[in-house]
Amino acid sequence: MFPTFLIEDGLRQSDGASAALDVSGASGRQLLLTLGITRIIEQESLDLGIWGSADGDKWMEQPLLSFPQKFYCGTYAIVLDLTAHEDVRFIQARWKMNRWGRGVPAPLFGFYLVAALAKVRPLAAAGA
Repeated sequence: MFPTFLIEDGLRQSDGASAALDVSGASGRQLLLTLGITRIIEQESLDLGIWGSADGDKWMEQPLLSFPQKFYCGTYAIVLDLTAHEDVRFIQARWKMNRWGRGVPAPLFGFYLVAALAKVRPLAAAGA
């Protein structure tokens, strides 16, 4: 099941959402979410959040976490701690794009999002 693409690599020009990903097998664990931005044009931004659901149908009102707003190509990682959300059995990524300034008003981003189980070291080992 992990690692898996939550969002396949591709070009996008509008806001959207991924399919629901069943994370019930990762209950009580941490997921490492890696966002890769492969293409971008000037004067635009990408906002990406991760939403949770107990049944894959009704989603929480607020995201479980959000990546900081992005303006540049690169690879960015963040940890989703499911230990604090035992009721979450599905996650979904949702993104919003914004473009301003001169030129074509439509945004254009190439990006992907991968979910993997995080490898966490025990606290005692971290200090050694």
